[in-house]
Amino acid sequence: MKYSDFEAAISPERMARYLLACNGNSRKAMTLYRYNLRVSQEMFTIVSCFEVSLRNKIDYHLKPNFGNDWLRDSVIHNGIFTLPILQKTRDIIYYAFRKLDRVNIYSHSKLIAEMEFGIWKYMFSPVQYRQTGRDLLRIFPFKPRSSAQFQYNQTFIFNELDKINSLRNRIAHHEPICFPTGFAVIDTSYIRNAYADILSLFSWMGIDGKSLLYGLDHVIEICDKIDNL
Repeated sequence: MKYSDFEAAISPERMARYLLACNGNSRKAMTLYRYNLRVSQEMFTIVSCFEVSLRNKIDYHLKPNFGNDWLRDSVIHNGIFTLPILQKTRDIIYYAFRKLDRVNIYSHSKLIAEMEFGIWKYMFSPVQYRQTGRDLLRIFPFKPRSSAQFQYNQTFIFNELDKINSLRNRIAHHEPICFPTGFAVIDTSYIRNAYADILSLFSWMGIDGKSLLYGLDHVIEICDKIDNL
């Protein structure tokens, strides 16, 4: 495809950053755009697998103490998330429950699947962490031990999940991830760091991320192609 046709389809505004990063080389700009799409697809798949694994670990951990319908029960009948300070969390969960209940298809697993990544991230914020028993870090049995210099506590986990959530949102909103924020410079360090962080969190949960993602994961290969443009 000619660059003029490609640019017309994608938009000059969107392509301007790619063109600038490639020093005006339109062929490289198109290639970079396609590589960014490929690595975004790969990373979104990895984030999706991580999200499912994380929510399952949380679910398995909370069921023994709060029951098989703990998520629904958390927002009704003076549940653990009915505190006024947790109104937003409660509203998200209750709305999803009512949507399923109205059409008579509620099940705990369906409600779990309705939750956005932010719900799981906020399980490690101070109030939710306290309300679920202050022991949710146990889903990461292989995380490093905290030291005087570095604390691998729930705040650390929250911040790591927040970074993954931000990556997920960037991809979902079609933002390029092959550039540093606000710059038109080819740089895959953001992708590589996010990828490494996710694999670390997998391992801390006792999950072999590489095996789980077998056949789906070509992130480093695509990053190398981007860097070699």
